[in-house]
Amino acid sequence: MSLPVTPLATHAARMERAQRLLAANLIDWLIVGPGSDLQYFTGLRGHDSERLSVLLLPAAGKPAWVVPVLEAPLLDGIADLLAIHRWGEADDPAARCASVMGGGAPVVAVTESLRAAFVLRLQGALPQASWVEATPVLRPLRMVKDAHEIAVLEEAARLTDEAWVRFLDERIIGLTERQAMRRLVEVTTDMGLGPGFCHAGSGPFSASPHHGGGDRVIQPGEAVVFDWGGTLEGYNSDVTRTVWTGGEPDPEFARIYQIVLEANEATLAAARPGVACQDLDTTARDLITAAGYGEYFIHRVGHGLGLSLHEEPYLVQGNSLPLEAGMVFSDEPGIYLPGRFGVRVEDTVVCTPDGARKINHAPRDLRVMQ
Repeated sequence: MSLPVTPLATHAARMERAQRLLAANLIDWLIVGPGSDLQYFTGLRGHDSERLSVLLLPAAGKPAWVVPVLEAPLLDGIADLLAIHRWGEADDPAARCASVMGGGAPVVAVTESLRAAFVLRLQGALPQASWVEATPVLRPLRMVKDAHEIAVLEEAARLTDEAWVRFLDERIIGLTERQAMRRLVEVTTDMGLGPGFCHAGSGPFSASPHHGGGDRVIQPGEAVVFDWGGTLEGYNSDVTRTVWTGGEPDPEFARIYQIVLEANEATLAAARPGVACQDLDTTARDLITAAGYGEYFIHRVGHGLGLSLHEEPYLVQGNSLPLEAGMVFSDEPGIYLPGRFGVRVEDTVVCTPDGARKINHAPRDLRVMQ
């Protein structure tokens, strides 16, 4: 499937929407460092280094990018979007930012990706400014995906699903977790996806949700949890599948697998516009608790997905934010028995005007791998 690159007009429209939100929140400037926020506005992630490079977005007027002179050629494709202010190796980039911003006592919002050292230097260059987090501006923008973003996420999910189908034919018994991860990453990359992430936990390590994978050799007769994804146009896929190795699964493992799968399906069925994010967590948690494993569900049921692997909205207790059509998030209940095994099933879900639909369709029935 061929997907068009996000046009400059879309990036311009995003910055205009952000400017309206800045004005509504009485914020004069938004400073965006390298990373997913910068890519959202410009199509470029920027280069995160010891050299300050930031997008300066005013509440009114033309945006600017203060960039090291050696990186300025990378901005040629977006020169029509903003003013480009180059600084040389002997210049003070924080002072250059202050000059572009006009000094004074502005209210300045800063994105999470901007290094603390840079924030401190900017505060020194703008001693009268007030500083706030950029969340009020960025959250309503990035949480709700447009049609192009959803199309890219769907394609990334489809390719990740195909990678899993191919990986199921691999032999993993006798491999280390790291070797199995490497093979899954190779298969995913072969599908055309860019670098993403991969975690694998086998046996007792499958009960550690973020076990990164190590030198433990995968044995027959145990659980293995694979949590992985790739990127497409900077957008992430994120899937988890749990398998058994060797022969007939342990009866309690099979029972827990079915409980987790039912919790996954119940969460999907409950998702629709207007439902509070925390209510989806409650749906999965109540089902798992009723089955007797509530204390072993030790994380939220999901998180937003897009240009960042984890982003708003977070489906967690205490978050009363209502779902909206266009939100994209993970659905990943799990049960983890310390020292024994863990089970997680994760799909990516899109909230639609009529409910929700999952965009991962990799096999979810209990599989045994050799």
